[in-house]
Amino acid sequence: MKKKELEDTIIAVIKTIFDPEIPVDIYELGLIYDVRIDKECNVEVDMTLTSPSCPVAETLPVEVEDKIKGIEAVKSAKVQVVFDPTWTKDMMSEEAQLDLGFM
Repeated sequence: MKKKELEDTIIAVIKTIFDPEIPVDIYELGLIYDVRIDKECNVEVDMTLTSPSCPVAETLPVEVEDKIKGIEAVKSAKVQVVFDPTWTKDMMSEEAQLDLGFM
């Protein structure tokens, strides 16, 4: 699988994960900051949470990691939770902002 195809597959999988408090997937919410794939198909993801005290702070990153690991072409996956830059509603896609009535 080519790198771009794998990246598209990873993003499609991430889009199946929803924030339990907001009815929008975490990719459209802007919680995924970066997806890196090396030559051996090891994947690293930088993600954030809507707040450091998010109720799913322990489980959401693990869910992202597990779902990415479930992709056949992926050798390994690691999710790093970062809070810089701090998440704001402006990081949401236009679609997500429309869905939530912010536009």
